[in-house]
Amino acid sequence: MILVTNNEGRPGVGHSAQLLSGGESGLNALEAGIRIVEIDESIRTVGRGGWPNLIGEMQLDASVMDGNTLRTGAVGAIQGFLHPVSIARQVMERLPHELLVGPGAERFGREIGAEQGDNLIEDSKRVWNEWFEGVPEELRKNWKDAPLIDLCRQAIDPEAVRDTTTFLCLDSQNGVHGAVSTAGWGWKYPGRLGDSPVIGAGMYADSRYGACACTGAGEMAIRCGTSRTVVTYMKMGMSVEKAVYEAIEDMRALKGGLLNRITIHAIDNRGQHKVVAVNGTPSNHYWLWEEGDAEPHAVSAEIVPLSDH
Repeated sequence: MILVTNNEGRPGVGHSAQLLSGGESGLNALEAGIRIVEIDESIRTVGRGGWPNLIGEMQLDASVMDGNTLRTGAVGAIQGFLHPVSIARQVMERLPHELLVGPGAERFGREIGAEQGDNLIEDSKRVWNEWFEGVPEELRKNWKDAPLIDLCRQAIDPEAVRDTTTFLCLDSQNGVHGAVSTAGWGWKYPGRLGDSPVIGAGMYADSRYGACACTGAGEMAIRCGTSRTVVTYMKMGMSVEKAVYEAIEDMRALKGGLLNRITIHAIDNRGQHKVVAVNGTPSNHYWLWEEGDAEPHAVSAEIVPLSDH
């Protein structure tokens, strides 16, 4: 068994590891751990404590994937719910669909009785209000219909790493599973979806081979289909390490758009793993738990510049 989560998974990784060690299914363990992260206000990129979009709204994304069946569930741009990961899980289990967004996802959340709540905490509101005071007065007067394109390009995300939380595991039944939750890029254009709810970009799991999930600049993972690509390279016979390196090579073809930091987390179906922080810094680390460990421990990610050939 193995469990890998990024730095933001800190509040919930211990609980997920405990459940896995007790024989709980991987999906149950991952969902339970992420739920803890989603309501931890010290994690400033996920759920409560995350940053709002340009118009001051909290829009959350999440996804889950069952590597045994290849069923997925995802929600995007959902507002007013505390645990988007659980709504994504129910999309997978109760609907013939794979992805719900916006008002439709919120309707589904209400129908299943998902816990509602305001994710915009006072500190995030304060920072957004300070930014809003710097918006030209003529735009603020007609804010409902103000043009946002240039503001989106100029806005500075308080969490420049644009992170999320990703949980990957190999459970005691040899199932490989993944789950992801995020508040997305702070000060994003309303309705923006990052890679987290896009299956195959931000996360993918296949019990025959392995799983991969990304954090950071999701636009890059979407353009390269990074998570599915890593799993495909493992299917082709590459080690998990080689598969991640090959996916990074694919990213070198990216031109224009948002080229920033992205961290690739991957595991295989034998319990091996690899985490690489593309354009990362020495502070990049992740949490690792393997069968027999008393508790998860932090590990530094390998750092690879995108320009490094």
